[in-house]
Amino acid sequence: MTATVRPEDIRNAAWAACDTFRGAIDADQYRHYVLIMLFFKYMSDQWAQHAEQYAAEYKHMSPAQRELRVRRQMDRERFKLPEITAGNDTFLASFEELHARRNADNIGELIDIALAAIEVANQGKLDGILTNVSFNSEANLGATRERNRRIKQLLEDFNKSALNLRKVSEDVIGDAYIFLIEKFATEGGKKAGEFFTPRKVSELVAKLARPKAGDMICDPACGSASLLLRAGEEVGGNNFRLYGQEPNAQTLGLAKMNMYLHGVESARLERCNTLTDPALIEKDRLMQFDVVVANPPFSLDKWGADEVANDRYRRFVRGIPPKSRGDYAFILHMLAIAKRGEGRVSVVVPHGVLFRGGAEGRIRESIVRDNLLDAVIGLPAQLFPTTGIPVCIMVFDRSREEGGVRAHERDVLFIDASRDYEPGKRQNHLRDEDVAKIVQTFVQRKPIERYSHLATPKEIEDNGFNLNIPRYVDTFEPEAEIDLQAVQDEIAELEKQLAETRKDMHRYLKELGIRV
Repeated sequence: MTATVRPEDIRNAAWAACDTFRGAIDADQYRHYVLIMLFFKYMSDQWAQHAEQYAAEYKHMSPAQRELRVRRQMDRERFKLPEITAGNDTFLASFEELHARRNADNIGELIDIALAAIEVANQGKLDGILTNVSFNSEANLGATRERNRRIKQLLEDFNKSALNLRKVSEDVIGDAYIFLIEKFATEGGKKAGEFFTPRKVSELVAKLARPKAGDMICDPACGSASLLLRAGEEVGGNNFRLYGQEPNAQTLGLAKMNMYLHGVESARLERCNTLTDPALIEKDRLMQFDVVVANPPFSLDKWGADEVANDRYRRFVRGIPPKSRGDYAFILHMLAIAKRGEGRVSVVVPHGVLFRGGAEGRIRESIVRDNLLDAVIGLPAQLFPTTGIPVCIMVFDRSREEGGVRAHERDVLFIDASRDYEPGKRQNHLRDEDVAKIVQTFVQRKPIERYSHLATPKEIEDNGFNLNIPRYVDTFEPEAEIDLQAVQDEIAELEKQLAETRKDMHRYLKELGIRV
């Protein structure tokens, strides 16, 4: 790959490869094939690049010695590509070798064998990442002839010069991966919300959580891990640890690939149901984190209310949220895993969380009375590809509870940022200046007319612990006074123009010999 190839060339070439599946398979299905192929191609090209470098370095040796030395060096590489045997054929489990066999009748099976062998060779690193879909699946890819045609085309698409990834840095390939996930989210309909948070929303959530060097950061609903990675980036170095939980095996595979392509191999990502059977456990207790961020499923139905009535981790002592809405179940879990006296939580939720009554109202009142709520930020509508409803971010800070360094601070900051965005046809977007304004207001905790307000505990109590933002931030703008004389003058001018038009029409009709 030459230095002239731009990151956007990689992104565009990878996105164009999706044409192989469009119209025949839903984006929710084919995204896994494209993303796994991108990851596989990156591993193969990096492996080949390093093998060539070592071979050149040991060129003074005999062929046998050189091969042995190169093999030893390659065993120390980040990823290992093993040799595999399929029938009478033995070859390296690499993209190049599979591309050479693209016309084979069993090409889908060969890819499955190669990917499974790579997982075994890299046990403990790539478990479950490459084999959560089958390239030999008739159900997903069609009958043999059509399946082979699609796979051959996919291999040819990834063999193009723009996708020669031998000299591509982690940040470039990681950016391409995020780009694809974002594009799939746009095409994927409602299911997209299960694995992706828009970039600017992720950035805002991360900045509001204020992660710092040395922090343990967790996303208990991590999806493809883009938000979790963004929280790590906010630290400004590599001194942090990332943890995540995700119930969907295929989505967890995306998250693990996302981590590896961003150079974060130490992250601990677990497959589990966070609400009913969390897996991040230490000494039979929930692990504790400095920072917790999440964009959990909005108002999740059948989230497991019946199963947590006697929760062994005591997450629901404030109350059990309704069976049909799991928003507060996630919030209570996040508060439970934030370190006592210092943990910070930043979570995206629907506005109903702010004002719904019943069990949710009682939970909300308990949280506010315990001084855990730090800020509520209202965002514009249509920021997500999955829903047009406006959402908000709730920020909690356990340093505000009794014994914490901020226990003396009792007010809650409300920000109405719903009018600041870049409009789009299908989706609106936060701009850099919108994010900066929110963060600056949050950090300085300053009231701004028609934008932000610091509410006292008494104000909130007087409102019945209803946190609906318009109760605290008055965004009403009085209409300008009507200039009656100007309106009268405008009417007179319009009547004059209408009379002239009628006169012209009369003349034209007369010329045409039409009586009027």
